[in-house]
Amino acid sequence: MEPLSVVVVGGTHGNEFSGIELVKRWRRQPLQREGLSIQTLWSNPKAHQQNRRYLEQDLNRQFELDKLADGEARDYEPLLAKSLNAQIGPKGASKTDLVIDLHNTTSNMGPTLILLESDPWHRRLAGFVKARMPEAVILLEDIKPAQQWGYLCTLGKRGVMVEVGPQPQSVLRPEILEQMATLTELVLDYASLAHLGDLPELPAEVEAFRYRDTLRLPLDQQGQPLGMVHANIDGKDFTELKPGQPVYQLFSGEEVLFDGTESGYPHFINEAAYYNTHNAFSLADKVCLTIPASE
Repeated sequence: MEPLSVVVVGGTHGNEFSGIELVKRWRRQPLQREGLSIQTLWSNPKAHQQNRRYLEQDLNRQFELDKLADGEARDYEPLLAKSLNAQIGPKGASKTDLVIDLHNTTSNMGPTLILLESDPWHRRLAGFVKARMPEAVILLEDIKPAQQWGYLCTLGKRGVMVEVGPQPQSVLRPEILEQMATLTELVLDYASLAHLGDLPELPAEVEAFRYRDTLRLPLDQQGQPLGMVHANIDGKDFTELKPGQPVYQLFSGEEVLFDGTESGYPHFINEAAYYNTHNAFSLADKVCLTIPASE
């Protein structure tokens, strides 16, 4: 049986240290799973050398097909994306079966597995992970086809992201590092067993969250924030937010209430990397994900 080609990526953002440290670990002690050919990749070491998320543009937004085809690109990350596409892609006709991209967040999201598809393979992955790591959160970003996202992990035939926090930028926390290692290795365990046709019995359903929208801070006429994320939700990722509950604390002292018509589940709350775009949090719906029987 031909082995699956898997690439585990760290350092897509230069100031997210856990993935970088794990890539170093797994180069010293290579990852091995039956039926898998596993490589590690440090995707943006120059950004890490300068202790920055990126040098000119966010690398994890450069992998849309039109950007990869842009012959006028001159900035560092768009050119780097083209190089990575040639190395482990090309997107849409990839030589890599699975890309696992490792990220940290300053938000209190715990160990989160981000899936861009909800087909049977990914649903079984969710069930496998939740059965072995109950504290893991399954976040679906399947509101559009996976290939339409600009994420690095879309260079593979399949791609997932491991997102673990809270961890401040440019530091390491032992618990966060080990949660990332555990979650990543569970994805590899699943990929191996699924490829070999040897999956164990999985739960019939698991809790998951499906991305709905991104909410931004209220701004003044000059585009500057009028307030900040309210203490009512700060640090409470994946906790229900009901209509009428406070979401922003204005610098004037006023509160702004959530004006949605239905409850949602905030995540990426107060993420430091999104301050330049004034994102306050993303919002998801809680869903019950049914797990199909193994083929």
